[in-house]
Amino acid sequence: MNKDQVKGRLQEAKGKIKEVAGKVTGDEKTQVKGNIEKNIGKARATMGDVREDVKKTLDR
Repeated sequence: MNKDQVKGRLQEAKGKIKEVAGKVTGDEKTQVKGNIEKNIGKARATMGDVREDVKKTLDR
């Protein structure tokens, strides 16, 4: 597991928490920010997954 995978998944989790908090409190701005952060984290984690796959392929 590389740092992009870890940081991406952490950012994704934080974004999900913000998104839910925004829904619960009715704060649409927080909800949108959380959704954006969640999606950026998901993209970063996916990038890390791809890097890991490439590394494994090249190590063969």
